[in-house]
Amino acid sequence: MRTLPSDAPNGPPGTVKVVEFTLFGQRFQAMAAGDHHPFNDAISMVVHCEDQAELDRYWNAILEAGGKAQACGWINDRFGVRWQIVPAKLDEWINDDDPVRTKRTFNAIWGMVKLDIAAIERARQG
Repeated sequence: MRTLPSDAPNGPPGTVKVVEFTLFGQRFQAMAAGDHHPFNDAISMVVHCEDQAELDRYWNAILEAGGKAQACGWINDRFGVRWQIVPAKLDEWINDDDPVRTKRTFNAIWGMVKLDIAAIERARQG
């Protein structure tokens, strides 16, 4: 972590914190820019999970660290960053050629907070 050495619209020298991090090989930069730029749903981190155990591990880790569950696989971490903890097959499921199966998939997800992969798969099959 570092701080900006000069005045910025977000604060005096040394008060604006900047951190760089890498997730899955992708470089990111985050900045504590003050209350006038809160996190919102326009940006979220998506974690594609191969199975329920992996999904549960990420979900529970965010919750245990002070996060707050939202809906449909979305969870906010303690900093307010939005995360989507979803099955790896989600893109395939929601782009299915069968519109009835796709609708059943969405209907199942919309009724969940943390996603249940087995329940979504059962709903897809009708």
